Amino acid sequence: IPSDLKYTKDHEWIKIEGNTAIVGITDFAQGELGDIVYVDVDTLDDTVEEGDVFGSVEAVKTVSDLFMPLSGEVLEFNSDLDESEGDNPGLINEDPYEGGWIVKIKISDESELEALMDHATYMSVIG
Repeated sequence: IPSDLKYTKDHEWIKIEGNTAIVGITDFAQGELGDIVYVDVDTLDDTVEEGDVFGSVEAVKTVSDLFMPLSGEVLEFNSDLDESEGDNPGLINEDPYEGGWIVKIKISDESELEALMDHATYMSVIG
């Protein structure tokens, strides 16, 4: 679990690059879900409030909502996860922190960064 990222109680990770954030789910979350077969993000180009659902991840036995860690505009969906394009949603299982990122957002309220967990706090949450 990378120490330079921020985390949420819902097991999303956030990498901050200027006023943009890259969002994905943690290795812990993908392990709990199992083999991921589909990723649905229907909020591209929308502004989504912190805590709202911005998409879902479907695994073999379950579907899990994705919660926006920070308010902002969804700028980009990782097209490498788009099964309809012949790509591989399983990238989240294989490489959750690099190739398996889900969306990029333009942060609209930087004060929300304060509520995110650092590496040590997240590690204590997942034990």
